Amino acid sequence: MAIISNLTIDQGTTFTASIDCTASDNSALNLTGYSVAAQLRKTYDSNTSTAFTAIIANVLTGRLQISLTPVQTGALAAGRYVYDVEITDQTGIITRVVEGQVEITPGVTR
Repeated sequence: MAIISNLTIDQGTTFTASIDCTASDNSALNLTGYSVAAQLRKTYDSNTSTAFTAIIANVLTGRLQISLTPVQTGALAAGRYVYDVEITDQTGIITRVVEGQVEITPGVTR
């Protein structure tokens, strides 16, 4: 089951977050051979999405990183969105590791 983690992202800024994946015994999950993907949508049923840049930052410690550029966050209307982050192992098994709501806060400086 995925961990619930709500995010706040400032419109028009760089956003980066780290996620630590753990095994069932709370040890670091070795992500050798895994891939990662993450998306943000206005609603769960939305046909359009914004893809986070999602990378495995440290294979041995199970650390993932998701990010959005200022252009990407600037293109998002202020308000609430939903997101999730999934990892896929070498055999194709997909696991959702984190999910939640995202609040895009409007910016003033342009």
